[in-house]
Parts: sequence; structure tokens; C-alpha cells
Amino acid sequence: MRAKRNLIRLGCRVGNKKNESGGVMRLKGKVALVTGFGSGLGQAIAVVFAREGASVMGTSMTEAKGKETLDMIASSGGKALFRAADVRRTDQMKAVVDETVENFGGLDIVVNSAGVRINGSITEISEEEWDRVVDTNLKGVFIVSRLAIPAMLKRGKGVIINISARSGITGQAGRAAYCASKGGLITLTEAMAEDHAPQKIRVNCICPGPTQTPMVDTSTPERLARFAKRVPLGRIGQPEDIAQAALYLASDEASHVTAAIIPVDGGMRLTGA
Repeated sequence: MRAKRNLIRLGCRVGNKKNESGGVMRLKGKVALVTGFGSGLGQAIAVVFAREGASVMGTSMTEAKGKETLDMIASSGGKALFRAADVRRTDQMKAVVDETVENFGGLDIVVNSAGVRINGSITEISEEEWDRVVDTNLKGVFIVSRLAIPAMLKRGKGVIINISARSGITGQAGRAAYCASKGGLITLTEAMAEDHAPQKIRVNCICPGPTQTPMVDTSTPERLARFAKRVPLGRIGQPEDIAQAALYLASDEASHVTAAIIPVDGGMRLTGA
């Protein structure tokens, strides 16, 4: 029998088909795997998906962060499991996918949200730093998706949502590795969408602009004001903004949407800022 000592369980049975606001649950009966579950965008997406009726398997690097997200999901009556794992490791991610199917009966949705950013030009960052960024942000999506697709095929369809960035659409100074990884993720999304459309697997990509997460320094009112000045809609993004876009792409409302590259940046890409 396979050991499960690293699997954290937390589940509150959802007793009806309505979410906490009284609306119909848009992901009722679905099973979602979310990487980067412990903080930022992955955390927000996991909480929203659980609130909308999905059973969520979460994974990130540390158990402490995963437990925090599990507690948030419990407070809204959702169901979730967590296993600490590294998206760069095929063996660890295979265990995550296998346990998702074993515990929830299948897999319908994958959100590839795990990511890192190390700033610097190609002459300023080390080869090891380059590898860490590209392997996490791009190769990790390859590893997780190729392990998840066979499970999706058993359900007859599936959804993969990749989280890129505005930096993947337009390169930015001082972010060479990050831009390369996120730009590669956009074209990878398009290739995957075409490859797997005959199998009824939809693959889409969200490109957030500056969003108030641990990756973005918003430690002072002055920094927040600078972001607001650069964004046409007048404010920095919130994780919930990205989570709502992911919810749409995961839901049946987007049943004819694949290969979409969706900026969620308050219009910032139009300014060249």
C-alpha cells in the first residue's frame, strides 16, 4: 500500500448546489488540481474553485502554506486535499495526480499557477537561476500537464489553465528569464490547445498584470500609488480578479473557448508601462 503520510486532508461536505452567495455552483462535481496552491494566485483560484463546488487537490513547496489555503477553503465549506511537491519533479507530481484520482475519482481541471521570478538580465543572473525560473514556470507546466491529460481522457474531456504574465506578452528589462519562461508558456498554450482539441481538452492562458501577491512589492502606500498610476483602470490587480477569470475558463460557460490568451491587467499592456 502506498504511503500517504504527506497528504493533508481537509474536507467539509457541500450539502447543496449553491455557493455562499446563493448562486448555482459553477464547478459542482468537478475535480481540480491547482499548483502554487499555498499563496498568491494559486491560493485565490483554489479558494474560488472550492467555493464553486469543485473538489480541489492543491500542491506547493511547503506544507505550512498549503495548510493556510486548506483552512481558507474549510471556512467556506469546500473540499480540498494538499500534498507538498515540486512541479519540476516528475515523480512527485505523478504522486499528486495519482492521489487526486484515487481520492476524488478523476481529474477535470488543471491550473498551472506555480511560478518564480528572479530579476536580472542574462549577464546578471546565473545559469542556476535561469534554470530554476524556466524549469518552474515552463517545464513544470509540461510535467504537470502530460501527467494529468491521461486522467482527463478517462473523463472524456478536460480543462488546462496556464498562468503566464504580462511579461510574457511584452518583454521587460531586468526580467530575462521570467519573460522567456512566460512568453514560452503562451505559445506552449497555443500548441497544447491545438494538439488536444480533438480529445476535448481545452487549454487557455491568463496573463496577469501587476497583482497584489507576495511576488509584487506593495509594501508601502507609495508603491501602490505608483502601480495605480500606471494602470488605466486605476488600481493594482487583486488575486480574486485572476481567480474569476480562471473560474470562467474552467466552467461550462467557456465550453467553446480554447487557445485563448487573456490579459487581466487593467489595460496596462496598452500603455507600454
